This record gives sequence, C-alpha cells and structure tokens, in this order.
Amino acid sequence: MARTNRRKMEVSELIFKIVAYFLLIVFALMCVYPLVYALSSAFSSAVAVNTGAVILWPVDVQGGAFVEVLTKNVFWINYSNTLFVTFFGTIWALGYSILGAYALSKKRLLGRHGWNFFLVFTMWFSAGIIPQYNNYMSTVSAFGSLGITDMKWTIVIAMGMNATNIILLRNTFEGIPSEIEEAARIDGATEMQILSKVYIPMSKATIATVALFFGISRWNGYFWAYRVIGNNQKYSWPVQVYIRDYIEEWTTLTGGSSEPPSWTKTEYSATSVVYSMVVCAVIPILCIYPFIQKYFAKGVNMGGVKE
Repeated sequence: MARTNRRKMEVSELIFKIVAYFLLIVFALMCVYPLVYALSSAFSSAVAVNTGAVILWPVDVQGGAFVEVLTKNVFWINYSNTLFVTFFGTIWALGYSILGAYALSKKRLLGRHGWNFFLVFTMWFSAGIIPQYNNYMSTVSAFGSLGITDMKWTIVIAMGMNATNIILLRNTFEGIPSEIEEAARIDGATEMQILSKVYIPMSKATIATVALFFGISRWNGYFWAYRVIGNNQKYSWPVQVYIRDYIEEWTTLTGGSSEPPSWTKTEYSATSVVYSMVVCAVIPILCIYPFIQKYFAKGVNMGGVKE
C-alpha cells in the first residue's frame, strides 16, 4: 500500500492553532453563558436568584415563572407584534434593497457614482436621532391621513433602510457576468424578468444573509419602537418593549417604587419571570439561524468583495 505523505506541522503553526482554538472556545463559552444563565435563573427559586446562588445550573428547580409568562395574554399579543414586524419588515426592507442594489449595480444608471457616494456617505455620517424621529413622525402622519392607525406599520415602513445591506447586494450583482444578462435580453426578457430569473437565483447566499440581518434587526428592535409607539398603544408594542416596560415597572433594577406583584412572594421571583420572557424571545432566532448559517459566510464574502 502506498504510504500517504503528510506534511509535518511546524512548531509555530502548531502553537498558532492551539492558541486559535483556545480563543475560539473561550469566545464561544462567553457567547453561550448568558443564555445558559438566563435559562437557569428562569428555572431557579426566588431565594436562589435573589441571593445570587445561580451561577451555571438551576438551583431549587421550579417552573412557575415560565407558566406565568406562557399564561399572560398581553405577552403573546406583544409576541405576535414582534412576529408581524419581523416578517413584514424583512420582506419590505429586502424587497426595495434588492431593487436599489440592482439599479446601483448598472453602469448605465444616470448619476450612478453620485448615488453610490450618497449611499456610502450615510455610513460615514449619521443624521442623528432628531431627523430620524421626524422621519418616523412624518410616516405616522401620512398613515393617519390614510386612516391607518396601527403603529406597527410605522416600524415596518420607516425602518427599512440599511446602506450596508444594499452595498452587499450591489457588489454581488456586479459580480454576475454581464454575458448572462445579455443572453437573457436576446431571448426577450424584461428588466424585472432578468432580476427575478437571473440575478436573484444567482445571489441566494447574499440575499439569505441580508434577510438574516434584517430579520434580527427587526426582532431585536427596541428603541425606536418604544419612542414611536409610546404608551398610547401598548398592545402594538413588540415583545422587547414589553419586557423592558416590565423590568421598569416591577423589578428593582431601575430603583422603582412600584408595589411588587404577588408572584414575587411565591417560589419564583420577578427576575425569573423576566429571564423566562428573554428565553422565549430568543427561541425563534435560535431555531432559524442554523438553517441560514450555511449561507452566512458565503453571502458576506460574495457581497463584501468587489472584483
């Protein structure tokens, strides 16, 4: 039998790999530990949580906190709001990002360099909070004149722009050979047919990556949802705003003086309820991410490098 020739690993390369794997393991543990701690605190007793006895595993296991969360109608209403904002917000943002990236990738676009410059300029200099707030309020006024009073649509429509994602898509579209487009035009394809039949199928990895970015952004969105919707439409809040409001109202994290609810005097504390909400809020992302992960590195590399 022929002996396989294996290259002998040098000492420096071996040291580098050991250090790299060690750092990756430490980084992975740092990322996983907050979720493990939240899950353990959610299942631990009030005494264990309040005294700081929970470090890694649950102490005095109980499930009352999760039962409290799962039986709250308002929690599921806000949870459905998050699903609504994430689903429609991702579709809206991804749709016009694809259209904008396709237009900016064409050399025949009039003023193409100028439009690309203004797009990149927004990444260098932010307009600030006040112009963004005015933009959202203008959207609210426009919707109000049309008879649309549900504030969730404001979050969907007004929070769709992201220059980085458009640039990723544009670079991917620019990397598609022009000969394929020319062949499609010879066959009589229209502009939208070329986009839907040629560019989108050949850019699935980048589109999946950008959809993941938009989805996580909408799912975790808190600040503008809280500022725009406010207290006048609590039943339109995303779940993240509801969790924050619960923390401010019923726990001592902010030093509030509100009377604690009755379940803080039982076997589980309000902190366990908060951690139960957090765990429920991250479950959809944990379920979806493994299926999109295979596109992640490929999509960023395709869209991030311009030949």
